[in-house]
Amino acid sequence: MRIALVTDAWEPQVNGVVRTLGSVTAQLRGEGHQVELIAPDQFRSIPCPTYPEIRLALAGPRSVGKRIARFSPDAIHIATEGPLGWAARRWCLRRKLPFTTAYHTQFPQYVARRTGLPVEWIWPIIRHFHRPSAAIMVATDTIARELEEQGLTHLRHWSRGVDIATFQPDLPPPDLYFALERPIQLYVGRVAVEKNIEAFLASRHPGSKVVVGDGPALESLKARFPDAHFLGRRSGEALAACYAGADVFVFPSRTDTFGLVMIEALACGTPVAAYPVAGPLDVLSAESGAMDEDLDAAIAAALTRERADCLRHGRSFSWEASARQFREALCPAPPEAARRALEPLTA
Repeated sequence: MRIALVTDAWEPQVNGVVRTLGSVTAQLRGEGHQVELIAPDQFRSIPCPTYPEIRLALAGPRSVGKRIARFSPDAIHIATEGPLGWAARRWCLRRKLPFTTAYHTQFPQYVARRTGLPVEWIWPIIRHFHRPSAAIMVATDTIARELEEQGLTHLRHWSRGVDIATFQPDLPPPDLYFALERPIQLYVGRVAVEKNIEAFLASRHPGSKVVVGDGPALESLKARFPDAHFLGRRSGEALAACYAGADVFVFPSRTDTFGLVMIEALACGTPVAAYPVAGPLDVLSAESGAMDEDLDAAIAAALTRERADCLRHGRSFSWEASARQFREALCPAPPEAARRALEPLTA
């Protein structure tokens, strides 16, 4: 299958969406499928206001459509609600080509947290973006129910996976860990306001707090919480070692749709503490973590979980299954309709 994948989130960004798309793309290519990525690095771009690490592509429907048409895909997937996503959506609608979308982020809550705008103001935009798609891919049942309440019912399940060759329980911990008071409580992810990291850093459970990641809130959090340990961005085995050496992984976000970092931690045998919200409610089992509106209580309970149970649960997620779900949710255009739609731009 020839798949055109349009995304505003791509390398060098480091986040769950990029890791998901990269892992699924690699899996699909390994199975013999052809995947054409249309991403911000192919266009002129500007930094996103308040979040300069994210580049916003300066591209309209025509320039994005030319790249799609040149590839002549069997199916088109629009991964994000950014400039490229809107441009690809408009191009597909004009040509009556089916496409699928995905709901990777609790976008209304995300925008509300960053701007102060009411969540209710954002939902109409989300409904407008996703309603014409042939299917909306969602990672969890909780998110599916939330979208159904918004009138978006054409949903397909698309879970996530973990690279068990990288995320292992027996890796030696970072040297810093040997000097830290136990239990070591770890956060991994973007260091940004919507991740609610201050709730973790302000928690009162004894031990040491470690933050791995980078982002626009890093310097302010360093200043506010001088006793925490900020290790910056880590990847590969160095990141896995941070997970494996920690006593508990703390996931304070209330805006994620899944939380890929949780299953990475579990695949290293590390239990997870979180709020009982979308993402943790679907990902965690009673044996692999703990959820509570009191984050201190969740941390204390998670520390009682058996690491073998966490490891078993984390390794139940695979990128092979994720790629299969993605592929099966795509909506190929009828060959004749696709040929007619693409002819004007390929002639």
